[in-house]
Amino acid sequence: MRIAFVNATRKWGGVKTWTLDFAERLAAFGHDVRVYGRQPEFVAEARRRVGHGAPVNFGCDLNPAAVAHFLRAFRQQRTDIVILNIGKDLATAGVAARLLGIPVVQRIGLPNDIPARLKTRLLHAWVRPVFLCPCRYIADGFVHSLPYVNPADVHVVLNGKTPSTAPLAAHAPRRLIATQQLNPDKNHETLLRALAAINAPFELHMVGTGSEEVRLRGLAASLGLADRTLWHGFSTDVPGLLAQADIFLLASRSEGLPNTLLEALAQGLLPVARDVGGVREVFTPELERWLLPYDSGPDAFTDVLRAALTLSDDDLLAARLAAREACRTRCALDAKARELEGWLAGQIAAHAAHRA
Repeated sequence: MRIAFVNATRKWGGVKTWTLDFAERLAAFGHDVRVYGRQPEFVAEARRRVGHGAPVNFGCDLNPAAVAHFLRAFRQQRTDIVILNIGKDLATAGVAARLLGIPVVQRIGLPNDIPARLKTRLLHAWVRPVFLCPCRYIADGFVHSLPYVNPADVHVVLNGKTPSTAPLAAHAPRRLIATQQLNPDKNHETLLRALAAINAPFELHMVGTGSEEVRLRGLAASLGLADRTLWHGFSTDVPGLLAQADIFLLASRSEGLPNTLLEALAQGLLPVARDVGGVREVFTPELERWLLPYDSGPDAFTDVLRAALTLSDDDLLAARLAAREACRTRCALDAKARELEGWLAGQIAAHAAHRA
């Protein structure tokens, strides 16, 4: 297959990680994969990992120059299918694909990713994309948010990660880690308040930056956690940091299927997480004691974190092995990429049959 991925967003986020992960695997399977983007770092990483990355000046919606750029690029590749993000992707690359008779897949990252606007509805009606969601929670919410979308046009392929095969260890003191951006919706305050009530020894590693960083640093100090908390800031090696930890923390109030959680499962970290978004879809029965109800506050997190921190070395290692097994059985990247490959082939065949 000749596949084009398009992403017009300016900042790095989960959808860019997804794009590179799946584009890289599809290229490794022997497909001709092209990646087009706006952010220079994304384009450079696509070149390194996928073998192709091209910068695009998207401009405004329906920008004639951008549409013409994609018309040339898709003709040159003889593109079979285009996978794009929300926003300008559809209004530029999606338009070009429609003019050339190429099927379009629009990836949806959150249930309300696309506002219910007349302009979007008209564009969807003309381009006629099918929709790809990274979990069932997002798919159901997306269909609810845009009632004109036919549920039959919405497909789910879970995000994927490659499980590590490195030996696991139980560290003393236990090492906890949170790798979400330090923004209000990630609710790090609950984690800090929960940990402040625990007397057991531990190290807390906070990875990332965000609008809450200064306040959270002050809160950690006021709660007596300053000596036990390491602030790593932005990191280009999150898997490496995860590999040095024991327990992963997720207290977010809003998520789809968090990439941070999948990365932690792949490294074999015991996951203590709120039941938010599609999190439950990758938790196996062996891990469910570490999944907290959505409305859990600091006290509930304290109880579960205390239980995790006081596990014996053998029990902690067993939980960590169960986490890595959950990645292997629920969201292994190669398996998910093969699943996506088969679905894309089916979309290409169905589109060709419809045009015949």
